[in-house]
Amino acid sequence: MPAGQLILGTGMIGLTVVIHIGGILCTVAWLRAHFKTQTGHNSFGWAVRMFVASVLGVFLFHTVEIWLWAALYMLLGEFSDLERALYFSTVTFTTLGYGDITLSPRWQMLSGLEAANGIILFGVSTAFIFAVLRYLFEAAGIVGRHRE
Repeated sequence: MPAGQLILGTGMIGLTVVIHIGGILCTVAWLRAHFKTQTGHNSFGWAVRMFVASVLGVFLFHTVEIWLWAALYMLLGEFSDLERALYFSTVTFTTLGYGDITLSPRWQMLSGLEAANGIILFGVSTAFIFAVLRYLFEAAGIVGRHRE
């Protein structure tokens, strides 16, 4: 039933967006609290630590979101083992989409919704990482002016 798939998929998209934005906001707060207290704001080591923390944070959010989609597929009975559900969810969320494993016709629309969800959230992550880089470049005096 397409309407059921759309409702369920939209709910999952809403949930993952809330997780993602909440995670980014928490990461920003953590970065501000953690890195403002350290000396050497313009040092290479400080910039690397801040950037790596940002990338790993974003990676963590994507991982949680992929696991949630995999859990949904398990609950729907689409996969009998978690490994296959995670594999399918990962290749779908990242829009790699090998096609070696597919959902049953009853739930196949969910895979397209997951792919759309993934590409949008990867775009948000890219924008966030770009903003962190911009901040680091401003702090180092490479571009613009650093504002505190």
